[in-house]
Amino acid sequence: MKQVWITAKGAPGTLQLRENPDPQAGPGQLRIKVAFAGINFADIQARMGQYPDAPPVPCVVGYEVAGIVDQVGSGVSAFSEGDRVLTFTRFGGYSDTVVVDAAWVHKVPASISLEAAAAVPVNYATAWTMLIRLGALQPGETVLVHSAGGGVGIAALQICKWRGATAIGTASAGKHERLKALGYSHCIDYRTQNFETEVMRLTAGRGVDVALDPQGGNSFRRSYRCLAPLGRLFLFGMAGSVQGERMNILALLRELVSTPWFHPLSLLNNNRGVFGTNMGRLFDEFDRLTPDMVEIVRLLGEGEFAPVVDKVFPFEEAAAAHQYIQDRRNFGKVLLQAPAA
Repeated sequence: MKQVWITAKGAPGTLQLRENPDPQAGPGQLRIKVAFAGINFADIQARMGQYPDAPPVPCVVGYEVAGIVDQVGSGVSAFSEGDRVLTFTRFGGYSDTVVVDAAWVHKVPASISLEAAAAVPVNYATAWTMLIRLGALQPGETVLVHSAGGGVGIAALQICKWRGATAIGTASAGKHERLKALGYSHCIDYRTQNFETEVMRLTAGRGVDVALDPQGGNSFRRSYRCLAPLGRLFLFGMAGSVQGERMNILALLRELVSTPWFHPLSLLNNNRGVFGTNMGRLFDEFDRLTPDMVEIVRLLGEGEFAPVVDKVFPFEEAAAAHQYIQDRRNFGKVLLQAPAA
C-alpha cells in the first residue's frame, strides 16, 4: 500500500510517499481501499510538532477516509466486500488501504459521492458534538462561528440551518459572498473588523447564544465576551498558534498565555458555559458517538447536509495540500486522493 508519511517535524516538504505491506483485517475489523482521505488542521499541527496526541515521527496521520470495503474480518455481519463506506481512522488515514474497527464505519448513502463522504466524519461530528450534543442548540438561537469558511464552519452552518438557528461567521473578506450564499446571515472580516464590536452591533447588544472558536488565545477571550446570558462557548483548536511553516515556540507560548482561565463564580454569575471539544480524545467513547454519526449520515442522505469540497490533491502532492490549508486559502474541505481511486 502507498502512504504519506511525516518523515520529520517541520515544513510541508517533510511529507513523503512511501510503500508498505497491505494490512489484514482482524476479528471485528474491515479493510478499506481508500478513495479519499480528509485533511484536518490537526494533521498540520502534527507535522509541525504541535500536536501532542500524534504518534512519534516518522508517522502517518489522517483521521478520516471514504472508500470501498475489500476485506471483512470474522464476526462482522453488517458489511460486505464492495460496500461504499466512510469512517474515522485513529491516525493512518493518509493511506490507500486502512484497517479499522467495524464499529467506526458507516455506509455511504447512494446519493453521495465518496469524495463528499470523505469530508463528513471529523467536520460534521465536531460541529454536531458542539452544537447538538453539548450545546443543545435551540431553534431561533444565534451562533458565532469563527473560521466560517473551513470544513467545521460550513458543517456548523448546515446544522444551524437544519436546527432553525441563525449563524454569524468570521472569515476573510474574499469568502463572504460564498458564505452568505450558503446561508450565513452576516459575515465579519476578522482582518479589518473587530468581531466583538460587530457581534454586539448585529445582536443589538444581546450577544450570541453559542460561539465556536478554533483559534484560542485572545480570540477565545473576546468570544466569551460575545455571549448572551445562557451562552455556551466552545474551543475546538488552537489554530492561532500556527505561524510559519515550522513550530514557532514564541507564537505557541503567546497563544497559551493569552487564552483565558474562567473562574466558576464568574460562570455562575454570568450564566454561561465554557466547553472544549477534541474528537481525537473520544475514540475510547465511540459507542456514545455512534448514534450521532448515524443521524449525521441519515441527514446527509436526505440532503439536509451537503459537504463542500474545495480542492482534491493526489497523494503525491500532500505537501502542497498542507501548504494550501496553512495559508488559509481553503473554502470547505481539502482532500487527498489515493492513487488507486
